Amino acid sequence: MDRQPPAALVTGAGSGIGKAVALALLDEGYRVALAGRREAVLEEAIAAAGAAGARAIAIAADVTDPGSVDAMFERVASRFGRLDVLFNNAGISAPPQPLEDLPVERIRAVIDTNLLGAFLCTRGAIRMMKAQSPRGGRIINNGSISAHAPRPDSAPYTATKHAITGLTRSTSLDGRKHDIACGQIDIGNAATDMAAPMARGVPQANGTIAPEPLMDVAQVARAVVYMASLPLDANVQFMTVMATKMPFVGRG
Repeated sequence: MDRQPPAALVTGAGSGIGKAVALALLDEGYRVALAGRREAVLEEAIAAAGAAGARAIAIAADVTDPGSVDAMFERVASRFGRLDVLFNNAGISAPPQPLEDLPVERIRAVIDTNLLGAFLCTRGAIRMMKAQSPRGGRIINNGSISAHAPRPDSAPYTATKHAITGLTRSTSLDGRKHDIACGQIDIGNAATDMAAPMARGVPQANGTIAPEPLMDVAQVARAVVYMASLPLDANVQFMTVMATKMPFVGRG
């Protein structure tokens, strides 16, 4: 029997980094489940893959809803029979606002999407990967430069991204006995629609507004594909991919 290509699941796959990674994985021969809130947008992403889109499926899912996440993994299992790679990418940010003025609803929305969503998807992936044959797989978490250092007035987003680092480390440790590897990619200023305002000027730590350089999102996709392609006895634990001249290293 012919061996099937590896199967991957990408959350937040309708646009930006998630879309770029999903298309790059398809280009590398993976079978890919693109998950997100809007199925029509996911189908548009699959259409952009051309003939490779025949190896893709679109799954409308809400990563903050346990039932929706369970149904997503059931769909992956039904279509692909296994899961080799999960890219935990779904995430949102809140508009810049002083911590003392943040509405609880806004804080909760960021925590539920960025952190609870990653927890639920990681849980689903581990359950599937430990039970399949051959067992094991890889989980890649989308951290951020904000997992290291905050932007002004970004407490909810920065807190969740610091927490993702803890989830990565715990998953990496606890996954060993199941042949599950886990790593994290921390991305700085990839050129996506979400990052477009950076080129026009964003608040800096010293109170000024300054434009920041961006990098091609394709470089992020290449990095994730590299992480995904490693054998399970090797792991990129943490990788930082950033625009070379962005204000992070040093003092701005």
